[in-house]
Amino acid sequence: MKRRSFIKMSGLSASGILASGSITALFSSCQKDYRLGLVTKPVIVVEGDFSNLLTFPNQSGANFTLTAQTTSANLKGNSVSVLGYQSNKLLGPTIRINKGDAVNILLQNNLSEPTNIHFHGLKVPAIMDGHPDQIVNGGSSFRYQFIVNQRAGLSWYHPHPHGNTGKEVVQGLAGAFIINDSEEAALNLPSDQYELPLIIQDKLISSSGIQYNPSIKEIMAGYMGESVFVNGVFSPFTEVSARIYRLRILNGSNARVYNLALSNNDDITIIGNDGGLLKMPASVKEILIGPGERLDVLINFSNTVIGTEIYLMSKEFLNGGNAQGKQNFKIMKFKVSMQSFSTFTLPVSLSDIPTISISSVVKSRTFEISNAMEHHGVPMNNGMQMRHRINGKLYLNTRIDETVAKNTNEIWVFDNSKGDEPHPMHLHGVFFQILERTKGRGNLLASESGWKDTVLVLPGEVVKVIIPFENNTGKFVFHCHNLEHEDDGMMLQYQLS
Repeated sequence: MKRRSFIKMSGLSASGILASGSITALFSSCQKDYRLGLVTKPVIVVEGDFSNLLTFPNQSGANFTLTAQTTSANLKGNSVSVLGYQSNKLLGPTIRINKGDAVNILLQNNLSEPTNIHFHGLKVPAIMDGHPDQIVNGGSSFRYQFIVNQRAGLSWYHPHPHGNTGKEVVQGLAGAFIINDSEEAALNLPSDQYELPLIIQDKLISSSGIQYNPSIKEIMAGYMGESVFVNGVFSPFTEVSARIYRLRILNGSNARVYNLALSNNDDITIIGNDGGLLKMPASVKEILIGPGERLDVLINFSNTVIGTEIYLMSKEFLNGGNAQGKQNFKIMKFKVSMQSFSTFTLPVSLSDIPTISISSVVKSRTFEISNAMEHHGVPMNNGMQMRHRINGKLYLNTRIDETVAKNTNEIWVFDNSKGDEPHPMHLHGVFFQILERTKGRGNLLASESGWKDTVLVLPGEVVKVIIPFENNTGKFVFHCHNLEHEDDGMMLQYQLS
């Protein structure tokens, strides 16, 4: 946001401020307690009646065309303007492939603005990763070609044009990407109609479409809407049988963190996360999921009385800053409507995940992300504009911030110990293992074992991860996956060589 917009929002005239002779004093006085009304507040979710049938995006294989376009979709009972990869649909198709498949996707950009595709959670060549430099101008196309050679898991795809990612994602450009492999198939997990991919997003809806014009507060906290959608459906329900279901959950929201739980307080059994299966199942009553993160869970409806209605909800949680975790709200409804016979038994062990030895680490790096809770575009005493930064730096595509040697292991530390906002930190091109969380919550969640590509760092926390950098050389970015923070500059580059 420009300085004049900030002044306008504050209800002050530029001449009045200049006449006081102390614009620096004015801004510095609000750095800590935000007395100019810049304290971020939660955007309260407004629930529907959960009478809309949950639908699922079309499934696609490895060879097809995605057309980024302005189209329309029925949202909350009205046909409104959206962005989509298909006509009259909010989300792109769910890509489902097997490990080892060759992907051949043509992106045709029929928008009037640049876009591209980042394959979030896929270890692909740098030129195919959807780096902000690799944009496709309106009217042009680009072919993404690569071989998927990684374990089974839920990933996703979305645009990554710097400064415009938040807008394009929230207005409809996103989709799931599911990889299958033989290890996962041997477990005989619930599949077909008993496997439910769920993309959870919140949006601000008006009669004209999905609104996106973030204020300074929304840049600070992240853009959140009052309406929660699952697979592009507002306030949905789905009928289920009295048996175990597999839910593949993606938090595709720009900024909102969800604390997932079931309304009947039953267990949620976590079997996987960003990078696929965990070593063993873990049962919880509630679990946090930040933007960009994925969860693979089992829900057991076997002992539920036919006719029972159970909600997937988000519960209040602590330490989410001023704008997050302040409300309980329902996300979707399950109607247990029929009996079903199943022989599925939950395995004690799911996958073999090697532990990366600390002694193998060749370098440690610390990234200070606490300075994010500052005013976008506000001049500080040192003359520097404070925005969302990493180690005091804003994204610059011509600058390499970190140089990493291929085939080495490193420890990276994300330090939000002095921060006031959650930051889901995401690395392109790699998976990592989380070693520890200190301060704040002070411990790891059940969903944070195994392989991750995004980690939620709440205010006051420090998170340490260990990263095996392999031989996928090139230039990649790492950033906060709060998309307003990312677009504001909270993104750096590393060169793997």
